[in-house]
Amino acid sequence: MSFEAWLVFALFWLVFVTTPGPNAVNCISNGMTLGFRRALPGVLAILTQATLFLLLSALGITALIAASPTGFFVAKLIGAGFLIYLGIRGWLLARRPPVVQDRPATSIFLRAFAIATINPKSVAGYLAAFSQFVQPDVPIWSQMTVIMPTALFLTACSYTGFTALGAGIGRAALGAVFNVWFRRVMAVCFVIYGLLLGFSSTPAARG
Repeated sequence: MSFEAWLVFALFWLVFVTTPGPNAVNCISNGMTLGFRRALPGVLAILTQATLFLLLSALGITALIAASPTGFFVAKLIGAGFLIYLGIRGWLLARRPPVVQDRPATSIFLRAFAIATINPKSVAGYLAAFSQFVQPDVPIWSQMTVIMPTALFLTACSYTGFTALGAGIGRAALGAVFNVWFRRVMAVCFVIYGLLLGFSSTPAARG
């Protein structure tokens, strides 16, 4: 991969991981309710999902999933229901004081991994990355030695930043009314993302 191609890919991925979505909302929520250090398993889950999706994309499996309308339809309905459930639950719990929770790291990891995996933005983003930036005349694994470190570094920086933002909001001396409504806004975001996922079309690979 040339330096120019790498730069274009890096800019694409930076926009991809910094555009607010379910992962960002979950990281902010975790930071608010768990504190920065305890919320980090959520970031690790996103990095794990990103690693798996990058490898699957390199093997062509992500494109195969996106090309299966029935499989994608079932998966997106399950994902939409999960996101809407998280949103409704967050709205109902918004009035409770945001105390630091003693949730096990495994629970934080699995929830974040599930949110990252069902996110349709993931499939579309990885397909775009591999259809537009991977050179067909160059061995894929030699390109992965550049693509993966770049993607994972930017992903880690982005979602660690969102987690730190949530932790900062949680530590700030905010009024109770603001706190409730901020948490409700994040809950509504989950519902919106769920609805968008439910009505989304199957991503198409571009050659």
